[in-house]
Amino acid sequence: MKAIVLTYDRNRCVTDHMIACYDELWPDHPFVFRIPYQNKALNLISERREYIQTSSEIRATVLTLLEDLDDDEWVYWCIDDKYPVSLNLDIVKSVFHLTLKRDLSHVSSLLFCRARNLLKPENLFPSIHYLNGLELIQRRTYHQIWIHQFLRAKVIRFLFSRFPADIPRAKDMDALKDILEVPTDHGLYVTSTNYAVFGESTCAGILTNNCRDSLLIKRLPLPSWHSNTTSTNIIIGSL
Repeated sequence: MKAIVLTYDRNRCVTDHMIACYDELWPDHPFVFRIPYQNKALNLISERREYIQTSSEIRATVLTLLEDLDDDEWVYWCIDDKYPVSLNLDIVKSVFHLTLKRDLSHVSSLLFCRARNLLKPENLFPSIHYLNGLELIQRRTYHQIWIHQFLRAKVIRFLFSRFPADIPRAKDMDALKDILEVPTDHGLYVTSTNYAVFGESTCAGILTNNCRDSLLIKRLPLPSWHSNTTSTNIIIGSL
């Protein structure tokens, strides 16, 4: 399965860290990480990575990463500004196996981290859906679309094709997504219970405390632009 990574050349250390976390927590994961680069050609050969040259613009970068993928193809959406801290691996694997089923035409996204705005009833439809024993709730909005999740390529393609060509800051995408309605045939679902914990890698372009500590524990280099960290840890979800 293609794992679509939104990153930039300056964040290469952060991307490596995110992938290292998956390799550690889910050693037999099914992902081939599709990683964009803008300037420096990357000739690394790896069964678990592929590098695609893109422009420096956010929208163009994402749409280029999706160019050869059909709308209904399942991918793993994993922006490198998040990284897994803890996974209930049995459940996460069950969610992955759902993407292999052919009778899920009404489902376009499966998120296994229920946190933040997805704990608020107004952002969810009221009914519970059961798939392979999992309790799922349909999402009304794009809240938490930046957390790592399984989804069909059309979900990302629709979202970014409606964004302006020029997005000055990644943070601007939060407001842009909030004014868009989810198409009726894009069923976005989240597990009723949270099964993952993610850390944020940066905040306003500054490395987070938790990401720095994780990089050091894994003996990975800090980004060249790193000079200070946030004053607090930024963690999403709890088990």
